[in-house]
Amino acid sequence: MSVENHTAQPVEPRTNGAGLSASGAAPRLGVEEEFLLLDPGSGRPLPRAAQVRRRSRLYPGLGADEVQHELLQAQLEIATPVCTTLPELHGQLSRMRGTLSEAAQDEGCVLAACAASPFPDGAVAVPVTDKPRYRHLHDEAPLLTDEQLINGLHVHVEVRDDGARIEALNRMRPWLPLLVALSASSPLWRGRDTGFASWRHMVNGRWPVAGIPPRFQDPDDYERRTRELVDRGMVADIGQMYWLARASARYPTLEVRACDVQVAAEDAVVLAGLVRAQVMTVLAEAEAGRKAPVAEPEQLDAAVWHAARHGLTGDLHDPHDLRPRPAADVVNDALDRLGPALDRSGDQSIVRPALERMVRDGNGAVVLRRTLAAQGWPAVLPYLRTRTRGSLDHVSRTP
Repeated sequence: MSVENHTAQPVEPRTNGAGLSASGAAPRLGVEEEFLLLDPGSGRPLPRAAQVRRRSRLYPGLGADEVQHELLQAQLEIATPVCTTLPELHGQLSRMRGTLSEAAQDEGCVLAACAASPFPDGAVAVPVTDKPRYRHLHDEAPLLTDEQLINGLHVHVEVRDDGARIEALNRMRPWLPLLVALSASSPLWRGRDTGFASWRHMVNGRWPVAGIPPRFQDPDDYERRTRELVDRGMVADIGQMYWLARASARYPTLEVRACDVQVAAEDAVVLAGLVRAQVMTVLAEAEAGRKAPVAEPEQLDAAVWHAARHGLTGDLHDPHDLRPRPAADVVNDALDRLGPALDRSGDQSIVRPALERMVRDGNGAVVLRRTLAAQGWPAVLPYLRTRTRGSLDHVSRTP
């Protein structure tokens, strides 16, 4: 999320001790979404990111910096401008997805918001994007890089106070398994059902710094420990901190990376609203002097694995105490706990009914499996294409 690049006027910090807006307004937010470019016949990944990105610049509906390359040449990323409300965020995602889908179609591709590559991709690996950083990653971990055909939804919530940002990061840790379960939408991988709701999480977890972040004492501790990982040669750079949540290295935001990319823009918006409410809630609890829940690292790691395996189809581990309970009960109790924040942001009427419907009807993994079971593999690609692109009413190409 380009917080600084897309903000019309600089925003001066107006925070109290917890980093909350003194005016009472909800923090601003934005998202990054990653996509695959797929062959319209076979569904295999196509390495045409450079062509599609160039083509997208023919459309006035996309800014020059809103579409970026990713690790592999069959992937692209969009980053929304800073948004204040969820309807505004939905409008931005619809605009960007629709326009980029049209550009992909013009280059013989399908733009797919799928969190893991679902179709067989043959023996030839997708090449990495020709940048020094990506070439270095491939040299260090060739097969792992070749298999990084996974896509996430990254939610940025503005927390301008450095101390509050690290406090929020620490307190968000028990919430991360719930986000993995709700967003899980990657059960299919290279032509088979993995048995997991989020296979993306399992693939991404193989990097040296991934999963649940550790606790940090303060911003200096965060800076020192992340920098030492780079200085000791354990990771290539700060960008390789693939934790499920982290303090953004570029913007005054908490960046939550736990979610699979969502096939439909409206689901991405709901999850972004949920993340904002979680950040607001944990900061309010910190300011009220409430102790953070004790969450042992091994329990959090196991809870995330369980969430990636089962999604919403079994028990979930409650963010309050990490005890397993029926998914519907955990989600409903979480929504009650987040209620004041959802009311304050104006997101209650969007987030609560959508998540209740998700629990009742199934998350992305359930819907994708349901599509496969009912209509077979030939139905999966049209489903991804149609749901990713949404409405194209606003798309117009420069002559």
